[in-house]
Amino acid sequence: MISSSVTNSKLLLPRSQLSIQPTIRNVEQNMGLSLLSFKKPLYLSCTQNFSLLAKPKRKNVTQCQAYEADRSRPSEINIELPDEEAAQKVKIGLYFATWWALNVVFNIYNKKVLNAFPYPWLTSTLSLAAGSLIMLISWATRVAEAPKVSLDFWKALFPVAVAHTIGHVAATVSMSKVAVSFTHIIKSGEPAFSVLVSRFLLGEAFPMQVYLSLLPIIGGCALAAVTELNFNMIGFMGAMISNLAFVFRNIFSKKGMNGMSVSGMNYYACLSMLSLLILTPFAIAVEGPKLWAAGWQTAVSQIGPNFVWWVVAQSVLYHLYNQVSYMSLDQISPLTFSIGNTMKRISVIVSSILIFHTPLQPINALGAAIAILGTFIYSQAKEK
Repeated sequence: MISSSVTNSKLLLPRSQLSIQPTIRNVEQNMGLSLLSFKKPLYLSCTQNFSLLAKPKRKNVTQCQAYEADRSRPSEINIELPDEEAAQKVKIGLYFATWWALNVVFNIYNKKVLNAFPYPWLTSTLSLAAGSLIMLISWATRVAEAPKVSLDFWKALFPVAVAHTIGHVAATVSMSKVAVSFTHIIKSGEPAFSVLVSRFLLGEAFPMQVYLSLLPIIGGCALAAVTELNFNMIGFMGAMISNLAFVFRNIFSKKGMNGMSVSGMNYYACLSMLSLLILTPFAIAVEGPKLWAAGWQTAVSQIGPNFVWWVVAQSVLYHLYNQVSYMSLDQISPLTFSIGNTMKRISVIVSSILIFHTPLQPINALGAAIAILGTFIYSQAKEK
């Protein structure tokens, strides 16, 4: 360290005067003040325009911040990696594209199976069974890492599985009675159920814009239901019950699964297995093997061997599209997910109308558009 002393006219730096502790003479005064000594060296964070003037009065003085060497603060550096950010966007885009495509194809095969085999309880059971089998094989072959879960995990998952089972069966019952497009138009009203249940049962308050966003959702669904040419009360109530059940599934999931680190893929796998155990005895009690056997023979005789492939396709695709949606939740925000879910519903409605040639009145299409637009507005309002 170099000891420095300042005079009125010169800045002298004697090389022979070296000391461990630096001394700084006050520049503002000529003499009279003792040298200020610091036990620790100083680092100057700014030296721009720094100069020692010969005149005693200085008008422009640059203020410098200093900190001790052993208490230096780390620099806050934000490093943006464009390659990684671009790769993440591509990954999310692939998730969305796969999610929508699988969902559209599932709904097509599901409707074809239900038209030939009107037993929604067995159809729902086969969907859960296919997903459970796929994941058990994946864990056994180590294609996917098996989750390490405890008894507390299964206890917390049980109410979620009950709500998931009810919602799944109710939606399948609805699709067996009405057009796929009508079921999804009614299911677009799920945000209204979410807000109403949270407000009146949980006491949760929402901003006014959230309540206002429910008006187009409820109005659009009502308009679409009134103008539906093939309206069926069982199909309508099935979609409504599905909405309510999935709202409770989300509530139970948020309350019971906090702090339990399980990936989205394994979480849905465990949910499918537990739902399968819950649903199987009820499916047997409601429909039964005798009806299944007779219906299966009728369907095979009318459709042929392709009917078996339809059943396999709808069962596998149901698991895959739900699994991808849960996996995407690990990568995106809830707002992005809700927007993606809205766009997915639009693609399902449009594709089902085109493929099954569903008769659609202009006023019915307007109701569907209003309901879906309201769902999008709701997602924006809730996030703000």
